[in-house]
Amino acid sequence: MISNVNRLSLAVGMVIATLVGQAAAAPAPSENATINLIRLLVEQGVLKQDKADKLIAQAQSEADQARKAATAAPTAVAASGPAAAPGDVRVQYVPAAVRDQIRDQVKAEVMATAKQENWAQPNTFPDWVSRVSFDGDIRLRDESRYYSGTNSNEIVDFAKLNNNGPYDVNPNSSTGLPPLLNTREDRENLLRLRARLGMKAVIAPDWTAGIRIGTGSDNSPVSTTQTLGGGFGKKDIWLDQGYLTWKATDELTLTGGRFSNPFFSTDMLYSNELNFDGIAAMFDHKLNRDWGMFGTVGAFPIEYTNDTSSSNGFDKEESDNKWLFGAQVGANWAINASNRLKGALAYYRFDDIEGQRSSPCEPWAGAPGCDSDGSRSAFMQKGNTVFLLRDITPNPLNPATTPQPQYVGLASEFNLLDLNFVWDSDLPEDFKLRSQANYVHNLGYDEGEMRKRAAGQIVNNLDSDGDIESGANAWMMQFTLGSALDMRKQGDWNLFAGYKYIQPDALPDGFNDSSFHLGGTNAKGYFLGGNYGLAKNVYATGRWLSSEAVYGAPFDIDVLQLEINTRF
Repeated sequence: MISNVNRLSLAVGMVIATLVGQAAAAPAPSENATINLIRLLVEQGVLKQDKADKLIAQAQSEADQARKAATAAPTAVAASGPAAAPGDVRVQYVPAAVRDQIRDQVKAEVMATAKQENWAQPNTFPDWVSRVSFDGDIRLRDESRYYSGTNSNEIVDFAKLNNNGPYDVNPNSSTGLPPLLNTREDRENLLRLRARLGMKAVIAPDWTAGIRIGTGSDNSPVSTTQTLGGGFGKKDIWLDQGYLTWKATDELTLTGGRFSNPFFSTDMLYSNELNFDGIAAMFDHKLNRDWGMFGTVGAFPIEYTNDTSSSNGFDKEESDNKWLFGAQVGANWAINASNRLKGALAYYRFDDIEGQRSSPCEPWAGAPGCDSDGSRSAFMQKGNTVFLLRDITPNPLNPATTPQPQYVGLASEFNLLDLNFVWDSDLPEDFKLRSQANYVHNLGYDEGEMRKRAAGQIVNNLDSDGDIESGANAWMMQFTLGSALDMRKQGDWNLFAGYKYIQPDALPDGFNDSSFHLGGTNAKGYFLGGNYGLAKNVYATGRWLSSEAVYGAPFDIDVLQLEINTRF
């Protein structure tokens, strides 16, 4: 197919030829006529200005060459004279009426082609259409959860206690059990769906805005998976992302709003579906052909605690806002043509997410709440050491049966050191191997401080002697081998296997992967599976995750996930 520019060049050339034929005595094309024609095409909307400038330059160049050729050539012979020598061009006279007819036909043909292919009418569609793009993904999953018959059936669900509470912990006044985790009843063939749709708009050359919506059974920050069923009821849609990005330089990008994880990490610390609220600055600098550096700094509000203990209370709480501050620096190293290494060290400081013991309060006497209720976590999974937040004064008339409605808070501080490595290798027979390692250490873990903060009211992760059974370390390793590491086309495949070990207070239990041990900490075990490309951007995944508790009562969970994943 002739390109758009070539079509216009041909059209202009034909009209130029007619202009040349106005007088046989004219030795070269008229430059002014050519330029006027091109400008006319611009005015009529047939030709864009940048292409017009190129054609004018070309016309001027050809005119100069024609003049030089005319000066050097011998005197032209009459039409009735001898035959033309090789290389000579004889132009016959074309009447004005014929020239006008040719011009109109060429213009009509060019305009028709321009309208059909939409290459010469910039105002055919609104300008924003060319600056907006869409993407998304759909995952259909069949999930089965298997529990050991020897698991303890007395493990309290502290996340539900906080959400539904407070719960009266005094056995002399309480009328029911606290919420308990399911630890023995299998859940087979849960059909689950994740659907996400994103829009990205280029506002200006260096400014981009994005919005993404997604499914989800609740407002959990670590999963947008929706369990199907529920009487065929409609499913919820949540705002998954909404952000504004400024590319300050080629190496520095600033993003604010709600956006995907800006750090290089694994799902042992941050779920792959976790989005961050706040602001982040990311840089990426290439030192030379083999080395590059990258980094991220950011501030993220986790929760703004209420400034009142109750909507109808006279006493107000101090507002202790909870923040995550993070900084990471890393490097890429192309060792050789077949090996690439990426590593990063990060520090994450979680400010004020630990619980606070309240001042003496009397909810049994009608007080709307206690002054540290807001220090409980907005979202928990399970595993972290927790303690009772309220210091409730007994009723002097009946101290033994004074209700003790309680919330729980985190006993440990969390200031994390996070080390990550990924080694990609190209093996013979076009095999790819990825080796990953991740280590996390909680610098804020201090058992003495935990006991002091809890005032003796720690309610989990204790041995028979009352000593804390916990720890500050977590690590994982994973290996992936196959024809491709990212499933992009039909026939791509890989196999993966790994191991995780997460002590109870190595990291906050609310933000990591919700599949391994069904989320949280105090878990260890292995996982394995594989991916296979069914078509372009369509692949199947099978995954088996087997885990058990590191400390405390027996709690073994196996999870089987079978998926079809698509992206567009």
